Amino acid sequence: MRTIVVVISVLAVEFVLLLILIYSGIYNVGATSPDPRPLRWVFSRTSDNSVEHYSKGIAVPALTDSSMIKEGFGHYDEMCVGCHGAPGIEKSEIGKGLFPQAPNLAHSAKEMSPAELFWVAKNGIKSTGMPAFAFTHSDQKIWAIVAFLETLPNMTPAQYAAMRKISTGKEKEEMAPRLHKKK
Repeated sequence: MRTIVVVISVLAVEFVLLLILIYSGIYNVGATSPDPRPLRWVFSRTSDNSVEHYSKGIAVPALTDSSMIKEGFGHYDEMCVGCHGAPGIEKSEIGKGLFPQAPNLAHSAKEMSPAELFWVAKNGIKSTGMPAFAFTHSDQKIWAIVAFLETLPNMTPAQYAAMRKISTGKEKEEMAPRLHKKK
């Protein structure tokens, strides 16, 4: 019985401390202030495990069709490159201001399965700036993005620029200064 009283007392104290943290405003939620390492670990593990859990059982279509990859490129270049960057293209000012930082998919897309990439693109990730495209894109369009993401880690800056040129008929003038520029 004494153990139960001790456990309940400890939980009550922790609950009061949590309420103080919530209502005092002392925890800095600004994107310029990184979370403490243990909290980042909790958020990262929770996110990774959630994506893995919810993406199980998603049937992955064939992702090698060149027209599908080209369509996915168009969506990526239009909506994703600003936050995630691309070969030879830095993240935009908005992308650089996100916390946590959006992953550079040219490097990290290969770390996720196609089902996981699909789930993230469709559902987004809370409190990261990653939107849910389920509200604006059909599954077919999201799979096209995934098809492109499967090719992205092996793409050079010149190949990305060539796809952009083919996709738009010309290089996007507003993006051209960022090609091949690294800071």
